[in-house]
Amino acid sequence: MEFQEKLINAIASGLLAIAVSLGALGSHFLKARLTNEELSSFEVGVRYLIYHALAILLINSISSIQSESKDIFIKLVLSGVFLFSGSIFLLSTKQLHGWSVKTLGPITPLGGVLIISAWIYLTVSFLKK
Repeated sequence: MEFQEKLINAIASGLLAIAVSLGALGSHFLKARLTNEELSSFEVGVRYLIYHALAILLINSISSIQSESKDIFIKLVLSGVFLFSGSIFLLSTKQLHGWSVKTLGPITPLGGVLIISAWIYLTVSFLKK
């Protein structure tokens, strides 16, 4: 296994650890402190983080996908999930941390577009093969 492949697997595994930790935080600590809507949003961020960390592990392990395609897919997914889930985490917990996060509103859909772009890119790269 190449260094880059190991690094990507380590990053994805680390994201899964963070996602599980955030899920536990939501279930135990935030449940009593957030509204149902805020908690639901927080859980969406956790779900997308888990789904896409698993997707990175899976795509990174498929040898039939060209290295360049993997790199582009992974960069798009990582950028997207950090913007999407990260902004959701900050927006849904704003009453707890008190930071001004109004400017993050447009960041969430931008992250979603990057994630969708990653999947479209991967689809096209499969079709080109």
